[in-house]
Amino acid sequence: MTLPLRLPLAGIKVVEFSHMVMGPAAGLMLADLGADVIKVEPIGGDKTRRLRGAGAGYFPMYNRNKRSIAVDLKSDAGRDAVLKLIDAADVFIENFRPGALDKLGFGWDAVKARNDRLIYCSEKGFLDGPYEHRTALDEVTQMMGGLAYMTGPPGRPLRAGSSIIDVTGGMFGAMGVLAALYEREQSGKGKRITASLFETTVFLVGQHMAQKSVTGQVAAPMPARTSAWAIYQLFDTKDGEQVFVGVVSDGQWKTLCNAFGLEHLLNDPDLVENRDRVIHKDKFLPEIEAAFKALTKADLMEKIEHLGLPFAPIGKPEDMFDDPHLNASGGLLEMELDDGQIAKLPALPVALDGERVGLRYNPPKVGEHTDAVLREAGLSDTQISEMREGGLVA
Repeated sequence: MTLPLRLPLAGIKVVEFSHMVMGPAAGLMLADLGADVIKVEPIGGDKTRRLRGAGAGYFPMYNRNKRSIAVDLKSDAGRDAVLKLIDAADVFIENFRPGALDKLGFGWDAVKARNDRLIYCSEKGFLDGPYEHRTALDEVTQMMGGLAYMTGPPGRPLRAGSSIIDVTGGMFGAMGVLAALYEREQSGKGKRITASLFETTVFLVGQHMAQKSVTGQVAAPMPARTSAWAIYQLFDTKDGEQVFVGVVSDGQWKTLCNAFGLEHLLNDPDLVENRDRVIHKDKFLPEIEAAFKALTKADLMEKIEHLGLPFAPIGKPEDMFDDPHLNASGGLLEMELDDGQIAKLPALPVALDGERVGLRYNPPKVGEHTDAVLREAGLSDTQISEMREGGLVA
């Protein structure tokens, strides 16, 4: 327990049936904000725990601050025990294929009949419509929703470099839950919330759809786009590195020219406003490139930062472990993983009254909290022991 502040969702109970990223991400956001999230896993644990390659980080990243119980939901005793948890819960989160939980007795209609204050959040591939029966994944919907087209160069659609749709879809689900909790304060009734991968993808490319509506021109993939800003790109430095620099106002343009001895550019009538500089970029860009390349990466960044201009080094995910800003501001949470390793992983990117939300529970071991959670649900030690002996909990 490392949090000194009272979290806004303290006292909210969440039961989570989820795997992979989208559902766990929704639960993580509620858990980090103080909700008591109970992750219900099958005997043997969520298979996400055993993913390798690009999936090896899914479980530890999206399951901290949760408690785990492992239960055989196909058994009467296991199902009844979890239904008791749901009876006392405020929120239920799931991201299984349509109809899967109905067969087990945990569909919306069944649980609503038991707890009409419950907010039931389903994280799906598609909202209702002709596609709702399809199986979807993050990359599938990036491809069909236009994001992969916009990310890669022309003719080479490319998925974004993280599970951005899973995570954002989880965020929209959590947002819906928060809205439903607020509404329940007035109505006393729960609500079914559904978030989806495909519609999330389309929302994220909405700016490009709006561009077509406003200009009549289709948006080009980002690597081939005409930027809205005359300077908004990577520059080479003296030591063979690269730095991204943006100049997004006429005031910043004047600052840049004065600082780098390029005052003569300020007198060119073709370069007075940003929209002019976008058209006549060839008139000044070589001089900017030469001025930047005369400096090392460190010297260029120091100078640009002093000027107050937007800039960035080209970071890699592994660079973030040692990032001085993240380490100074509580942006990384140190936690113990299932195998005993210690990892620093990103905190929720919000601050509450200036304080970052932190770690209450490490990513749980399989069934780590089974006994405690079942006791809270009203089961006796004898009942729990009998279930354990029968292989119904772990």
